[in-house]
Amino acid sequence: MPNQSGSVYGLTILSPIINDEKSTPSHDLQIRKYLATLPAGEGSPFALTPGTHLARLVVMDDVIYVGMPACEEHLKSKYLIFESNCDAGLDAYLSGLARSIPQHLDAIWSHCVGYPGAANEAEFVRYMKACQLETTFFFAAVNGKSVEQTLKALQTQRAVADFIATHQGMEPAKLQEEFASFASSLRAMPVPRPGSMGPERYIKTGGHNE
Repeated sequence: MPNQSGSVYGLTILSPIINDEKSTPSHDLQIRKYLATLPAGEGSPFALTPGTHLARLVVMDDVIYVGMPACEEHLKSKYLIFESNCDAGLDAYLSGLARSIPQHLDAIWSHCVGYPGAANEAEFVRYMKACQLETTFFFAAVNGKSVEQTLKALQTQRAVADFIATHQGMEPAKLQEEFASFASSLRAMPVPRPGSMGPERYIKTGGHNE
C-alpha cells in the first residue's frame, strides 16, 4: 500500500518556505545554515525521536528542466523536503517528534508558511499531514523490523564481519572455541543507540537542491 511497506512507514513532507524579500538572510538560507550545524550519528536530533529508521532534510530551490520532450515548469516557492522511514503509526510518530525535539523543529520549520509551532501538538500533526505527499512505490529494506531489531541486526552484521576478518587461517578447534565465546558475548551486548550504526553524514553546500 502507498506510504507503507510492512511495518515501516515512508513519510514525505514538502513545506513551502516563506518568501520575504525583507528577510536578511533569506528564510531558505537560514534553514540551510541551521541544517549544516546539526550533528550526525548519535548526536542527531532524529536519533532522539522514537521510531526513526532514517531521516533527511533538503531545501529544494526549483525543479530542473531536463529538455524535450519534458515541459519546462517551475515551483511557485522554495520547499523544505522532509523524508523519513519510521515505524508505522503516522500520528504517533509526528507526536513523538513534537515532544522529543521541539526546539529543532521550530528552528527549522518556523521559516515555512503556516507553521504552527511544536508546542501545540495537535496543530503540529495537522500541519505536517497537510504538507504530506503520498509515497508511492515505497520499498523498505528493513521491512517488518522495528528500529531496535534493525540496530541489533546491524550490530551482529558488523561484529561477524570483524570476527571473520580477524580470525583468518586459525586452526579449526581454536576457531570453534573463539566463535563460541564471541557468540556468547554478542548475545549479551545491549542494543546499540540510535544513530550509532550508520555512516557519517556528508554535507554538500553551494549547489541547487541540497
